[in-house]
Amino acid sequence: MTNEQRPHISVVTPVYKAEECIDELAQRLTASLEQIDPRFEIIMVEDCGGDGSWDRITEMASADARILGIQLSRNFGQHHAIAAGLNHARGDWVVVMDCDLQDQPEEIHVLYEAALQGYDVALGLRSNRDDKFIKRLGSRLFYLCFNHLTGVKFDRRVATFSVFSRRAADALRSVQKSTTFLMVLVHWIGLPTTKVPVKHALRPGRRSSYNLRKLLALAFNAAVGFSPKPLHFAIVAGVVMVGLSCLAGIGVVAMHFMGKLTQPGWASLMVSIWFATGLIIANLGVLGTYLGKVYEQTQGWPLYIVRRTTEDETGATE
Repeated sequence: MTNEQRPHISVVTPVYKAEECIDELAQRLTASLEQIDPRFEIIMVEDCGGDGSWDRITEMASADARILGIQLSRNFGQHHAIAAGLNHARGDWVVVMDCDLQDQPEEIHVLYEAALQGYDVALGLRSNRDDKFIKRLGSRLFYLCFNHLTGVKFDRRVATFSVFSRRAADALRSVQKSTTFLMVLVHWIGLPTTKVPVKHALRPGRRSSYNLRKLLALAFNAAVGFSPKPLHFAIVAGVVMVGLSCLAGIGVVAMHFMGKLTQPGWASLMVSIWFATGLIIANLGVLGTYLGKVYEQTQGWPLYIVRRTTEDETGATE
């Protein structure tokens, strides 16, 4: 592919139940990107939301060759959809953003210009986060859990809105594995990174697909795939439980000699069972999670399966 054919900027956006907003997203992206460089592509990865998003993407791709639609075979999740988009992105610079218009297309130039100052990664810093209280609370709990599990301090004001150089995009592609949480991978590759304040809009009439349960599950899975620290927590928990059981045992012996035990042996037996069982379950749970991750890696399963693309349906080729 010649330099004239290669896009200068690729925009990757995972799409999930976004039928109502993707038309506006495409229009605003096109207007914003044309002001930066007319050589661009917009990659919309439809994550099987079950609405009419794919039909709209297909129609837009037929009208504008710069739009590429990718539909996954089932719902793999936001970060797997981002991985699919990164694997198809051809631009010298790659923009990753959500499709719900909270990440505003008009702010892309802010991140792009910051990256041109010698950075491989420019992260959008949501200085005026316009979310409801429950969403902010869920995000706070997510990062609190994630930071404690990994020992790495991630800024909760940073989400997926970001710009990557070709080198950074290739590095992200090379380290994709069962841990696909974008911010974890950005931290791991360690290339020059800057954070840039961007405007953050209110989600227009749509609820976030991430509830508190999903956020905490994402935090735990990302932490397990990124850090061995949960194993260290299991060791600490085991030591604490052993210490507590010893103290309880001393208390039972003291109560025995003081004649306060009406049923000899019951208290000591219960304390031993409770603490020993808790210790075993806690350690087996954490070890089982890591073994599960090893199992996933040895299976060699792909991160996602592409069902079809708009290029397949229109007969276009790269």
